[in-house]
Amino acid sequence: MERSSEAVEASPEGGLDVLDADTWREREHRHHERVDALLAGHLDRRRRGIAHPVEDFLFTYYSHRPAQLRRWHPGPGVLLEGADHRESGGGWYRAAATDAHGRTVRGAALDTEAFAAKRGTTVEFVRALLGAVQQRPAHLGCFGLHEWAMVYRLPAEQVRHAQVPLRLGAEGTDRVVESHRIRCSHFDAFRFFTDAARPRNGLQPTRDSQVDLDQPGCLHANMDLYKWAYKLSPGVPGELVADCFELARDIRELDMRASPYDLRDHGYEPVRIETQQGKAAYVEAQRAFAERAGGLRARLLEVCDRLPAG
Repeated sequence: MERSSEAVEASPEGGLDVLDADTWREREHRHHERVDALLAGHLDRRRRGIAHPVEDFLFTYYSHRPAQLRRWHPGPGVLLEGADHRESGGGWYRAAATDAHGRTVRGAALDTEAFAAKRGTTVEFVRALLGAVQQRPAHLGCFGLHEWAMVYRLPAEQVRHAQVPLRLGAEGTDRVVESHRIRCSHFDAFRFFTDAARPRNGLQPTRDSQVDLDQPGCLHANMDLYKWAYKLSPGVPGELVADCFELARDIRELDMRASPYDLRDHGYEPVRIETQQGKAAYVEAQRAFAERAGGLRARLLEVCDRLPAG
C-alpha cells in the first residue's frame, strides 16, 4: 500500500546518505544525456523499421527496454532530498527523513523491505554467481566458436541471421567447427548450439551448473553483467547499469566480428579466428574485456552486499 506524501519515516537501516536536490538532479540529467546518446541509433532504426544484426541483440535477447535504461536510480542507502517517493519509481521508494547523522532531511529512498520481498532471491543468486566467477582465473582462447556452433550443419533458411552471408559459406563454416576443439562453458550460449554441434562441446553446461561453470574470460558471461545489473534495478545505481550496457555493446561487436557472418556491409571488419593472426587478435580483445568486466563485477558485488537478500 502506497504511503501518503506526508508520511515520512526514519530509515530502518540506521540512516541514509543524502544527495541534495541539485546534486541528484544533475546526476539524473547526465545519465539521461548519456543514455540518449547510446540509444540514438537503435531508436532511429526502430522508427524506420530497420533491423541491425549486431546491435538489436541488446534489445531482443536482453529484456530491459530503452525507457527503463534511461531511468536513473541512486542505489541503496541514498536519500534523495526533496524527492517525492511516489514519483521516484514504480512503488520501489518510500518517504524518508533521517540521514546517516540523524538529521531530519525529507525526501525519498529505496524501500528495502519491498525490494527484499520482490527481488531478495535474485540478490542471493546474483551474489553467488558473480562471487564465484570473480574468484576464478580467466580462460581465454575459445575464439568465439559458440557462434559457429549455432549454425553448424544448419539449412540456410534456418540460420539466425539469414539476411547476412556466411563469410566462408556453409561448408567452410562447418569445417571450422570440425577442426577446432570447442569448450563453451556458458549455458545461455550452449543452448543455442545446433543439435549436431552439441556433442562436439567439451562441456555440457546446464542452468543448474551455471554458478560452477561461468568464468571471467567468457564473452557472454561478461555481457550478462548488464542483465544482472538491470534485474536488480532499481537497487543498482543508474550509472552502473549504463556502464554494464556499454560493456555488453562493445563485447557484442567482437562477438559478431569473430562470428561466421560477413558483416562488412554493416561496417564490421571480421576477426578471422580460423587463422593464427585472428586467434591472437581475439584473445587480446577477450583479455581486455575480462579485465574491464572484473571491475564492473566487483562494483555489482558491492551493491549486492548493500541490498537485502530474500
